[in-house]
Amino acid sequence: MPLPLHPLLASLLLAFSAALLPAAETPPASDPTKPAPGSAGAKVRQWVYVLRLVPRLHQDQAWTESDHAIIGRHFAHLQAATKSGQVILAGRTMEPGDKTFGLVIFEAADESAARVFMQSDPSVAEKIMTAELHPYHVALQRK
Repeated sequence: MPLPLHPLLASLLLAFSAALLPAAETPPASDPTKPAPGSAGAKVRQWVYVLRLVPRLHQDQAWTESDHAIIGRHFAHLQAATKSGQVILAGRTMEPGDKTFGLVIFEAADESAARVFMQSDPSVAEKIMTAELHPYHVALQRK
């Protein structure tokens, strides 16, 4: 049975091993969805928001050019956040407008930052979709 480490020795070993690992790129402090640089112990959490079309858009013929442009910005926003590593998964069901919904699983430092990210989604900001935020944890993921 291994002997327990003295707390001071354990923290020194942890600090030493952290110094040997390559430094992770720290996001700018102005990004509210990421931990601040140098914030010891800041842990990024996972979140999901559920998107639903506003009732006016349940019928395909109700969509305007402006609505389609917003969806283009919504997709570009999520594509950029996926490329940066913040979004884990984004997609939607393939059902009629009154039944369909979208999911965005992403990472943020805390609930406030998660809300800022969700509300910055053009589809939410421009009110063609409603969004509901939930804390989330990916338990299994295909490689």
